[in-house]
Amino acid sequence: MRTETRTIFKFDELPSEAAKEKARAWYRHASEGDDFWQECVIEDAIQCAEIIGIEIGKCRHSNRPAVYFSGFWPQGDGASFEGRYAYKKGAAKAIRQHAPQDAELHRIADKLQTLQKRIFYRGVFDVTQSGRYSHEYTMSLEWQEYCDDDLADDILEALRDFARWVYRNLEKEYEFVNSDEAIDETLIVNEYEFDEDGGII
Repeated sequence: MRTETRTIFKFDELPSEAAKEKARAWYRHASEGDDFWQECVIEDAIQCAEIIGIEIGKCRHSNRPAVYFSGFWPQGDGASFEGRYAYKKGAAKAIRQHAPQDAELHRIADKLQTLQKRIFYRGVFDVTQSGRYSHEYTMSLEWQEYCDDDLADDILEALRDFARWVYRNLEKEYEFVNSDEAIDETLIVNEYEFDEDGGII
């Protein structure tokens, strides 16, 4: 703490929980436009997608990855993506090496492999997204030969499972970066200064 004409506090020196909560509220508001947290999750999702044979495309109006989401509480929230899926040899083993603790990714890779086996691993599927929402049910498939409607439905459901996995990871990261613990650490590490009531100096 240093003293000028008024007393200046670091976050962990604030004298009341109300002052700390005011400081946290300031930080949450100030960082509303910061989407770095989601970029990290999406980068990891793209890497995992590639391992299991999903090539995420680019957005129609920008060069950003075609991963769409809204969240995290209203009805209609969720995630979706556009791109192409084709069988990738060794995907089930590779995803276990890349993410050994992620049982859901393992399940998705196994499911896609089992479905592709029915058509001798030759299916290629284009994934598109439409509508004003972002959830997994806005995704649809186009496919070439070797596939019937029932198999395509099963493939689409596995790809929707991947979109659900992406959404859950986005939600977890959002909750973490907005938690009191994470914000407190940021305020302390960056040595923000406040007045006695928690107002930013």
